[in-house]
Amino acid sequence: MTEDKNGVVDEHPREKQRGPVVLRRDRRDEITTTDQRLLDSRGPADWVHTDPWRVFRIQAEFVEGFGALAEVPSAVTVFGSARTGRDHPEYQLGRDLGAALAQAGFACITGGGPGAMEAVNRGCSEAGGFSVGLGIELPFEQGLNPWVDLGVNFRYFFVRKTMFIKYSQAFICLPGGFGTLDELFEALTLVQTKKVTKFPVVLFGTQYWQGLYDWIKDSVLPGGKVGEKDLALLHLTDDIEDAVRVVKEAHQAWADTH
Repeated sequence: MTEDKNGVVDEHPREKQRGPVVLRRDRRDEITTTDQRLLDSRGPADWVHTDPWRVFRIQAEFVEGFGALAEVPSAVTVFGSARTGRDHPEYQLGRDLGAALAQAGFACITGGGPGAMEAVNRGCSEAGGFSVGLGIELPFEQGLNPWVDLGVNFRYFFVRKTMFIKYSQAFICLPGGFGTLDELFEALTLVQTKKVTKFPVVLFGTQYWQGLYDWIKDSVLPGGKVGEKDLALLHLTDDIEDAVRVVKEAHQAWADTH
């Protein structure tokens, strides 16, 4: 607040407008305008790294992703470790799962990387299915695997997560690390809070996932942190036919209501 020469208090501080943004007090001391900075090409390139500019990049990623994936047929997203070697039994399992999903009429969406993701894309492609890879910019080189029919690379994890959810009818999680766990609990939270409906989450590989399931059942549930219905959101299996059955039944239930 300021006073004029007559001692009248002005409760409205001096301000400057920058489009819809209001700058007051020391923040209003800008020596250039937005359009001046836009047209002045002699300045540094730091502006491309500012938060307002990132908004446009984020928007562009959403538009690009929606446009690329809009016509993808009914699909299942499969997660799993990028570190699974081609000689590992889980790699062959991924190939078999990708093929089974393709034969059931589902496209396969993965993170597009190597390991278990490559295996699923490969099995789907070899079975004549539609194989999709949604890659992510990482500090180390990765790139999309060669069995991806449609690939989209993203800068932002949260945009990529939206695409996984929006264009899938189910999640199947093969053994994996932090990335797989991140996507698993993201999906469970969205289903639990009814942001998405009729969306099964399958944990494939009981030996690998049983400990996590038991921890939720024996520690999280008794502590009142989740309910019985929440525990039922997870389906553990070692059988490909069983996993595909769960996906098909959920998809049919969704189709019956849409």
